[in-house]
Amino acid sequence: MSDNLRQQINDIIQADIQIGINDYIENEGAGEKGQKLNAKIDQREVNKIIKEYKKLKKKDKSNLGAVKKMGLVDKHGRPL
Repeated sequence: MSDNLRQQINDIIQADIQIGINDYIENEGAGEKGQKLNAKIDQREVNKIIKEYKKLKKKDKSNLGAVKKMGLVDKHGRPL
């Protein structure tokens, strides 16, 4: 799962960066026609994103996360 997740994050980031670069080239008229620049992604940043994602998923699976999903309120109407 981790490798699949890592690949999905890499693809999303790379596509987003690549679109920005290509738009810049088109708008500025720089480079040769049909020329593309490639973006490289630092794996440490991807690892940080994966770590944060796993942390959020762990919170969602916790008992308190389940209570929040149910939308339960205390006797004063405040969410638990």
